[in-house]
Amino acid sequence: MAAHKNKGSDSTLRIIGGDWRSRRIPFAADAGVRPTADRIRETLFNWLQNVTAGAHCLDLFAGSGALAFEALSRGAASVTMVDEDLRIIQQLQQNAELLKTDNAIIQWNNALSFLAEYQASPGHTSQFDIVFLDPPYRDDIIGECAQRLERSGWLKQNARIYMECGAEQNLPDLPQNWQLLHDKQSSQVRYALATKIS
Repeated sequence: MAAHKNKGSDSTLRIIGGDWRSRRIPFAADAGVRPTADRIRETLFNWLQNVTAGAHCLDLFAGSGALAFEALSRGAASVTMVDEDLRIIQQLQQNAELLKTDNAIIQWNNALSFLAEYQASPGHTSQFDIVFLDPPYRDDIIGECAQRLERSGWLKQNARIYMECGAEQNLPDLPQNWQLLHDKQSSQVRYALATKIS
């Protein structure tokens, strides 16, 4: 998602793999957006390489759209992007038009409100194969999102859940039926991948 524009940034990011490889798309730098670094994205999608094609994905803190559009570029069937900042939503809509994709579902909403509304909807059938949890680093919200995702039946069996936070932050306690697959840290970022097990 996002936190700070890099000094000297041209406010664009590069899609690093798939059908849109090397395409550059703008992001809403004025909204304080921090695209996930290329190196981390490459590591993440190496972890996900066997499950991305055909996947239905949820990006709860869409921000720059780096993770969502990377997933679509690599063959995801759909990505639902959620963000509470209208500037971000408008830029995501423009980028979906730029890339000529109908597989981006863009929702202007707070992440927790979105999850609560979904839970309240009777007979919901949408479930996700991949979820990206990359909130602004100042927000300690990953744990609450994880619990709501699990309680509300959002996740398919064997779903993958990506989590990203500041290097000084700890990962939250995960639901009991989630298994941590990867957990890495750079100088500024901690990033991890879990899966839902039976």
